[in-house]
Amino acid sequence: MASDKELADFLAGAERRAFKHTVYAVRDDDAALDIVQDAMIKLAEKYGDRPAAELPLLFQRILQNVMHDFFRRQKVRNTWVSLFSSLGSGEDEEFDPLETIAAEEGSSAGQSSEQKLEREQVLNLIDGEIQKLPARQREAFLMRYWEDMDVAETAAAMGCSEGSVKTHCSRATHTLAAALKAKGITL
Repeated sequence: MASDKELADFLAGAERRAFKHTVYAVRDDDAALDIVQDAMIKLAEKYGDRPAAELPLLFQRILQNVMHDFFRRQKVRNTWVSLFSSLGSGEDEEFDPLETIAAEEGSSAGQSSEQKLEREQVLNLIDGEIQKLPARQREAFLMRYWEDMDVAETAAAMGCSEGSVKTHCSRATHTLAAALKAKGITL
């Protein structure tokens, strides 16, 4: 059984990665924060008494389910909005989700302004290419390489076979490599 401290330590360690992962999926900082907080609350309320070793997989599964619920609600909301949009004022407001993602600043105190700008541009290009991946590929890629989960854990969290995880990760990696190479970025 996980102690309160173990649960708190796990949530503190997983919060930042889960937020970034969710931002990639929903492309809205505020919604991503709400989703991560909902997932953390559900984990603490319903599974806080589970062993500490089970918490990462449980949290990933809960996070995925909360994201799916968000997309379902969004789909219903968008259906109603589109049905009644002709009754509105007719103003078209453009919304670019890429503008909501701020580049994360690392510890780059020793870099020149030119290096910082170049690094930020490369990170933005990588973020953009990750966002272009199909949802399942992006999900598998982020769990495997961002969350550092193994194939079995990722398969359990995604609700698919290990072979599917490997296929999604391989396709995502090849797609990202080709897209970044086409833009002149070699890592």
